[in-house]
Amino acid sequence: MTSITKFFQSIRFRITLVFVLLMIIALELLGAFFVRQMERQNLKTFQQQITLPKYVTDPITTALRNSNSDEGNHEIQDVLSGLNNTSIEEVQVIDKTGTIRGTTSVSGQQTISQKTTDINAQKALAGDQSYVTTRTINENGERKELMTTPLGVTTGRLKDVPGVIVVKASLLPVYKNINNVMRLFIIAGLIALVASVALALFLARTLTRPIEQISEQTAKIADGDYSVVNHIYGSDELSQLALSVNDLSTRIEESTETVNAERNRLDSVLTHMADGVLAANRRGEVTIINQAAADFVGVDREAAIGQNVVSLLRLDGKRTLRDILENLDDFRVDLSDDSKELLVQTYVSLIKRQSGFISGLVVVLHNITEQQRIDSERRMFVSNVSHELRTPLTSVRSYVDALAEGAIDDPDMAKNFLGVVQDETQRMIRMINDLLELSRLDQGTMEVKLEVINLNSLFNFVLNRFDMILESDAKNDQTATKNYNILREFTKEDVWVEVDPDKFTQVLDNIMNNAVKYSPDGGTITARLIKTKTRAILSISDQGLGIPRKDLDSIFNRFFRVDKSRSRAQGGTGLGLAISKEVVEKFNGRIWVDSVENKGSTFYISLAYVDEEPEDDWDAE
Repeated sequence: MTSITKFFQSIRFRITLVFVLLMIIALELLGAFFVRQMERQNLKTFQQQITLPKYVTDPITTALRNSNSDEGNHEIQDVLSGLNNTSIEEVQVIDKTGTIRGTTSVSGQQTISQKTTDINAQKALAGDQSYVTTRTINENGERKELMTTPLGVTTGRLKDVPGVIVVKASLLPVYKNINNVMRLFIIAGLIALVASVALALFLARTLTRPIEQISEQTAKIADGDYSVVNHIYGSDELSQLALSVNDLSTRIEESTETVNAERNRLDSVLTHMADGVLAANRRGEVTIINQAAADFVGVDREAAIGQNVVSLLRLDGKRTLRDILENLDDFRVDLSDDSKELLVQTYVSLIKRQSGFISGLVVVLHNITEQQRIDSERRMFVSNVSHELRTPLTSVRSYVDALAEGAIDDPDMAKNFLGVVQDETQRMIRMINDLLELSRLDQGTMEVKLEVINLNSLFNFVLNRFDMILESDAKNDQTATKNYNILREFTKEDVWVEVDPDKFTQVLDNIMNNAVKYSPDGGTITARLIKTKTRAILSISDQGLGIPRKDLDSIFNRFFRVDKSRSRAQGGTGLGLAISKEVVEKFNGRIWVDSVENKGSTFYISLAYVDEEPEDDWDAE
């Protein structure tokens, strides 16, 4: 459909249409003139054929002048019956009184001796010079010629005529011949028209084809394709135009290659830069921006072009373009949003011409988010370590000072003070060991011995140990009011995972210890193990204090405690969950927590399971 529309809109169609219309007009005019002339000639010839000769009209004239009408009628009928003209359909003789005296029509014999109603005959008999000698009538859908001829005209006056002869003849043979000729003319005209269309298309193509080739070449040049070359076959105007387009294509190709080479070098540098780079004109409208800068500001490169650099860097109300141009000191810009935290250091340079006119500026964006985060974590870590170590050291110093001041002389008090010093020292040792463990995890130097183990057996092994510990504590402390119960909900299928048994046992111990520590009123600790299509998920739920929702995202941070005073009272270092997270992620797993304050917490661990069975089983131990 598109190609047809293009054809009707093309110059080729217009040239063909004009040529064909001229041919149609010429054929129509020629045909109309030819047919009209042929019709006149044929009618003239036909009138001559139906005109009665004198040897017929003279006896009729004599008979009309016979005073004996019956004898005259008989003579007229004898003359009419002797006519042998196949072109004549009927001959009617009318005397000067308008009475029909004879006719060749068998069906018209009863009209003899009756008055005629033919107006032309009446006018001829009355001497009216305006009568029509011949006329065409339509009788029963057939055209017929009526020829009214006065008789006995010798003096040039019609008043002396004894009568008129009316000859009726059918024009069917005449127009049949004309129609045959017209049919042949139309067929010949159609053949000529088809030939003219073909010739017009051919001629139009010879004229429009070079123009189409030049148009295709220029379209290719606009698309960056310079391989099309027009072949020159003559020296006319179109050939000269094609030659000029070929030269233009060559020059544009050379210029484009040079510009593209420079642009590719620039794009390569900008694309592979980790820093964001954008250039703007003197009005602050962005003209160039690399992908890093587009990612920093959170827009597409195409969408950033034309935007104001102040708005793009979210400096509205903070800095103006004039401030940036006049003060070239670097500054920080916060580009954080809901999806990311981003802080960049911004460096501005001016683009100047040799005359000193400022035509634009270049802005370099350096991401300092990670550096700021690391510096912040380092400061926080040092602060936390200092604080965590200072607390037990302060306690040890206080008790040592008390012992030095004389408490050592009291055996009971000295024993109590030394016990506290020993507990605080053990707490510092545990904290330092945990810090060393985290350091090895961060540096990737922690030794990991991966094995394929039965997670059901390992989990049961840890829970059995805690059952014995809780049962032993209950027996040793008869006054204890807390009662812990461990409920197990395991899948019946064996779940095999690849982990370091010792490290993973440490993770489970940390979570179980927290479940016991932070359930001050006892209750049920529920351990679950389920198997999905690709993962094994174990969870440990308690009925303890729970974790506020605002602290859920920070629970695995180092030294983070929900209730710091209570945590220290329980002897925790604040590093257990951080170590657990690092260990689980070392096994390509995931650990997370769901908690409701004052109702308990549930810790989840997700690991990929395998179909391989190990040689040993934890139940064997």
